[in-house]
Amino acid sequence: MSQTNPLIGIIMGSDSDLPTMEKAIAVCEDFDVPHEVAIISAHRTPERMVEYARNAHQQGIKVIIAGAGGAAHLPGMVASLTPLPVIGVPVTTRQLNGVDSLYSIVQMPRGIPVATVAIGNAQNAGLLAVQILATSDRTLQSKVEQYRQDLLQMVLDKQDRLDKLGYQSYIAQM
Repeated sequence: MSQTNPLIGIIMGSDSDLPTMEKAIAVCEDFDVPHEVAIISAHRTPERMVEYARNAHQQGIKVIIAGAGGAAHLPGMVASLTPLPVIGVPVTTRQLNGVDSLYSIVQMPRGIPVATVAIGNAQNAGLLAVQILATSDRTLQSKVEQYRQDLLQMVLDKQDRLDKLGYQSYIAQM
């Protein structure tokens, strides 16, 4: 899926990462941020990865979100090839529950930063990418501020409900 003039590139090493990465896609859609989605494997399509990473900024991309499981080389390799900020999403794995992915992404050498979110938390990656874009887009910044207000109200509503029901009834309705 590629939109006209995408600002966020959402890439993943395999189609099996898509169920995780769809939350980043949903954030882009919720905030009306043009984005593109691509399967780019650091190991199976290295030339494609290099081309994407080197050219993304020339195509108008401002932030790259890269999801990867297992060895999780995609975020770091892309970060080493692009001047853009890269946000790594460690994807949960069967063997080590994504801890291997997390360690691979956060253990970058000095000079090649990769912002990293919690294992499987592509939603936060999407939100971080939107917030990065919002630093130079007042309309988008207003949407982020409204999102935060909505989060606050959601918690206040839950507290109100807890106060009215009591904890046992609240739990029973969860």
